[in-house]
Amino acid sequence: MAKVAQEVRRVRSSRPGAETAAEREARVDLAACYRLAARYGWTDLIYTHISARVPGEDGHFLLNPFGWMFDEITASSLVKVDLEGNKVDDSPHRIHRAGFVIHSAIHAARPDAGCVIHSHTRAGMAVSMMECGLLPLTQHAMLFHGRVGYHASEGFALALDERRRLAEDLGDKPILILRNHGTLVAGATVAQAFSMMWHLEKAMQAQVDAMASGTPLSQPGAGVADAIAARGFSNARIDEYSEGQSPLGRLEWPALLRMLDREDPSFRD
Repeated sequence: MAKVAQEVRRVRSSRPGAETAAEREARVDLAACYRLAARYGWTDLIYTHISARVPGEDGHFLLNPFGWMFDEITASSLVKVDLEGNKVDDSPHRIHRAGFVIHSAIHAARPDAGCVIHSHTRAGMAVSMMECGLLPLTQHAMLFHGRVGYHASEGFALALDERRRLAEDLGDKPILILRNHGTLVAGATVAQAFSMMWHLEKAMQAQVDAMASGTPLSQPGAGVADAIAARGFSNARIDEYSEGQSPLGRLEWPALLRMLDREDPSFRD
């Protein structure tokens, strides 16, 4: 499959103006995010998706080729689609249009959502079943205090009219817990969305472990969760970081890319 991706990349690069530098960067970042999701066990075989906006192209998004494992995905193999999940490039790969329903709902309603990650992790599904939802029991969880929406299960997300309810339940928040289903993160950038999912996943794992212990749980003092959430994620660019600001969603990303480059740089193909 890597050879197929390289050939797609060669054909695209031979067409004048076919791919801007900004789109190329977005493709590399998204392919890296797929590889990291595989590395950290956030996959569900070939199912679930991570999508990203194409810079400078209103209504166009990048999505994984359906049928590929996340650790196979490369920058050139990503497929460009519109809000209805229709291909708008000459990619030879097909996409899972039904799987794009959830993503299209968020991208259409939230122009600030540059990247959407949807997952079915074990901890995410467990918390989605709990009436209490995500609790502010750890610093990781407190980052999202007051910033989590909930969407009642409607079965497989195949009906287009569910998109409105998904968008309404997320509102202006970065996190959506889909009841009896999984989780969703909407970040301004791929880097921010990945960091949010990382911290959310750690928080959910810790909550499931703590609740399974059966012992009384310590609750934070008044205002602690609000203070942590206020100092958490911002939409500042990576190069705008200065001492005293939150590095979340900014400083980790270059380090993660360096790690992937050391291990297997083929995500850039």
